[in-house]
Amino acid sequence: MSKFVFVTGGVVSSLGKGITVASLGRLLKSRGLKVSALKFDPYLNVDPGTMSPFQHGEIFVTEDGGECDLDLGHYERFIDTNLTKESNITSGKIYWSILSKERKGGYDGGTVQVIPHVTNEIKDRIWSLAERSEADVLLVEIGGTVGDIEGLPFMEAIRQFRMDVGREASLFIHVTLVPYVAAAKELKTKPTQHSVKELRSIGIQPDVIVCRSEAPLTEDIRAKVALFCNVEEEAVIPNPDVESIYEIPLCFAEARLDEIVLERLNLTAAPADLDSWRELVSVIKNLSQKVVVGIVGKYVSLPDAYLSVAEALRHAGIHHGVDVELRWIEAEDLEEGRTDLLKDLDGIVVPGGFGPRGVEGKITAAQYAREHKIPYFGICLGMQSAAIELARNVAGLEDAGSVEFGSCAHPVISFIPGYPQVTGLEGAMRVGTYACQILPGTRSEQCYGQEVVYERHRNRYTINQDYVESLAGAGMRVAGVSSEGLVEIIELEDHPWFVGTLFHPEFKSRPTRPHPLFVGFMQAILDNKKG
Repeated sequence: MSKFVFVTGGVVSSLGKGITVASLGRLLKSRGLKVSALKFDPYLNVDPGTMSPFQHGEIFVTEDGGECDLDLGHYERFIDTNLTKESNITSGKIYWSILSKERKGGYDGGTVQVIPHVTNEIKDRIWSLAERSEADVLLVEIGGTVGDIEGLPFMEAIRQFRMDVGREASLFIHVTLVPYVAAAKELKTKPTQHSVKELRSIGIQPDVIVCRSEAPLTEDIRAKVALFCNVEEEAVIPNPDVESIYEIPLCFAEARLDEIVLERLNLTAAPADLDSWRELVSVIKNLSQKVVVGIVGKYVSLPDAYLSVAEALRHAGIHHGVDVELRWIEAEDLEEGRTDLLKDLDGIVVPGGFGPRGVEGKITAAQYAREHKIPYFGICLGMQSAAIELARNVAGLEDAGSVEFGSCAHPVISFIPGYPQVTGLEGAMRVGTYACQILPGTRSEQCYGQEVVYERHRNRYTINQDYVESLAGAGMRVAGVSSEGLVEIIELEDHPWFVGTLFHPEFKSRPTRPHPLFVGFMQAILDNKKG
């Protein structure tokens, strides 16, 4: 039977519960255990697919087409495993399931209540994923902070879950803040004490407390937290600020977090094999070269909106021993003629997005990269922007555009054939993993080294087949196609590196296994600098 670790958070959000889950998962996997993860989000949206990136950061896509919380990206990158849509459950999904059943008479006329029906549905989702994944340990993160009204059903469910499976099969980790008060020149434990008090008031006593702090925890602070929060001192785990998030598993290993979890869950496992991870961190701390990559987007005021893109670039940099400085460029600034923002860049990335805002700025970025021979990587809308730019400025189709942004004389970007022609949030999308045939003699073939690849998509539009010939005459080369004949990858022939993808390669990049296209992009940047 699976063992279960529940991770909650207190005091403030964004403390790093997701990184805690991912790091612990890395440690347990390094001991030969099979690990899976589940994120509960208390909001009422069915999934984050219709949420603005300003609200929720990026929408991470799983192999089976789940539109999920960005924490699943952390889980996959650290644990190096592919999760499914069942690894992200929201209150919206829970209530949707219950109300659909109620409308069909599934409760035999009974009164449907939070307890037991909502809590039972939550527990069923935990059991279902544990059975399906066949995990030795299932890590379960509860979104939000303790005390949130919308999170109470999840807290009650996991309280009951421990009663169901017993103490040797379940463990509670509470992530909390130990702030540094500059005026007093000391760390303060009172917020942690109050957070644990709140957690205990709903019947959950944490077994382990992970303390986020700017400064390292002293032994006195750890002892104080242990005393007032009723945990053993060794179970107060420091989690100070570090240069790279990839250091955190090693910090936890030093604090014996994985050993404590194994002891409490009565699990036997092999010694941790962290050699590759230590080597990774060593490389990160000793990067010798530096390159500057501009990310031209419409949500750059919240970099989490492009979290996987940023991490994929860093992974490729680590692979080449290069420190990647990311320069965030607002697409709307380029619409106002601020092309000076693109100067001194070693590479330009235009990531995905929806809606007309900032698109002309993305098109300007593609034009600048093409004309100035700067390595360019366009992802989804970034690929579409590049195709529109080429059509307008090289193929002579002055009114080229996309059906997403209104009528135009030359809809170079059109709806994917067979999908409902609806714009906005209601339109169906092509989401999940699809095969792509890599064409011979292309840069993409050099990167992948194989004929067929499988990549994750989240798109509604693609290059209009009626314009492929015109674009080819302007210098575009089709480098990858889907089984349905959709253009999946485009390249420019006379350019150091100019590649656009319909899919999102960033979702499959790992720190120890960077994505081939990002590796190729970084190599082109280095070659271009030398040239």
